[in-house]
Amino acid sequence: MNAKNSNIQRVIDLSTKLLYSADQGDMQRDDDSCGVLYGIVRDCAYKMLDAATREQLRHIEKGLWDDDCSKEDM
Repeated sequence: MNAKNSNIQRVIDLSTKLLYSADQGDMQRDDDSCGVLYGIVRDCAYKMLDAATREQLRHIEKGLWDDDCSKEDM
């Protein structure tokens, strides 16, 4: 697998994990300051996911994206 594609896929996977963590933390929090923290994490994760997805689409359009880019290859 192309290392560039692998790195983009890692960012997509990490963003997804951050979103899940923010959701779980928000549901289990005890105070508002934790809510602020999870909101920041969620906001950053969405920004990362958006940027990585746009880059992935650029690679696909250029024919540079490997169809075998998957978690198993990382």
